[in-house]
Amino acid sequence: MENPNKSILEGIIFVFGEDGITLEQLSIAIDYPADLIKILLDELITHYKHDDRGMELVVFSDKYKFITKPYIRSYIERILTLSKTRSLSQSALETLAIIAYKQPITRIEIEEIRGVGCELMLKKLAAMDLITETGRAETVGKPILYSVTESFLDLFKLMSLDELPHLPNYEDSTEESQLFE
Repeated sequence: MENPNKSILEGIIFVFGEDGITLEQLSIAIDYPADLIKILLDELITHYKHDDRGMELVVFSDKYKFITKPYIRSYIERILTLSKTRSLSQSALETLAIIAYKQPITRIEIEEIRGVGCELMLKKLAAMDLITETGRAETVGKPILYSVTESFLDLFKLMSLDELPHLPNYEDSTEESQLFE
């Protein structure tokens, strides 16, 4: 059993992103005793506390994860604002339209309408502050409900969602459906 390098721990923690990883998972992954890994993690936490680092290593709910330091927030917001001004992809626009017209709506409902998975797209749109979590549905599993934000209205120069174009109501077209029976 070789002594693990701190860079291995950094890389693994980085890959797990906002989900984080437990000490036990790290111990299993690199086949090294948890108490010795804990010493290395404590050293990394101290290392990342210095002002010359843009991230810090934290432990929330027994999971290690990297987060950006608070003073960097304004820079991140600035770049996300600049990112919003570039054109949105077709799938981003489709997802936004579904949320705007059907909000509050769950990820599963969006995927049923689009016919494709949208978990990553929801994360991107949330990072751009175009959508937000607005609660939980009162159904099995209590899935997250999504709605558009004020930033969405600003981006599309809308005063309210009432200004969205009206969509034809296909559910009320019973006369047309009877013609085809």
